[in-house]
Amino acid sequence: MMVVRENFDNKLEELQAKMKTMSDLAVSSIEKAFEAFKSKDVELALKVIDEDEAVDDLEIEINQFIIWLMAKEQPVARDLRRIIGVLKISSEIERIADFGVNIAKSTIRSGNINSLVDISNLEKMKDISITMLQKGLDSFITGDMKLAKEVGELDDEVDRFSDETYKSITSYLKEHPEETDQLVQLLLINRYLERTADHITNIAESAAYLIKGQMYDLNA
Repeated sequence: MMVVRENFDNKLEELQAKMKTMSDLAVSSIEKAFEAFKSKDVELALKVIDEDEAVDDLEIEINQFIIWLMAKEQPVARDLRRIIGVLKISSEIERIADFGVNIAKSTIRSGNINSLVDISNLEKMKDISITMLQKGLDSFITGDMKLAKEVGELDDEVDRFSDETYKSITSYLKEHPEETDQLVQLLLINRYLERTADHITNIAESAAYLIKGQMYDLNA
């Protein structure tokens, strides 16, 4: 019986390792997309779009692994919660990588015009989101509820920066209507980063569900 359990635990670890790899790819997507945005590097933006396929492929691989594992092992209780958690989290990670692609596309559309809008809040949102993702995954893997709650608190910070950025861009837009096209892309990037943090909060909620066995709303 111990051998069967050990074998199952190994499969769970393998599943979580795939999820972690997927997360690393999503972080890379956001980091590279933001770097392309800051430096107006169209080549790098195009690379982000091309590399997204690897994330999509990994999500499919995880889904197939889970279907096989559930059919073979018929897990119950905490094991089942963990497997369902990986399924939900991999879906959230795929969306996060998509936001990296969206930022890359906005970078390509905004061209080489230098706006006077301060983008430092956008960079803070990006950095906080990456910290949130690391905490959310660690919470799920180690069962640390404190980390899940920290993700919810950091999401509030991202929301504050997002609100500030929205106000500053829209007020600048009134004075500089000639920059509308580029400023709309900045508003979109602001929105993509805010949504990235929301999806990461969902990951932390999956972690909280695994740990406590009940649903938590960390956005409240």
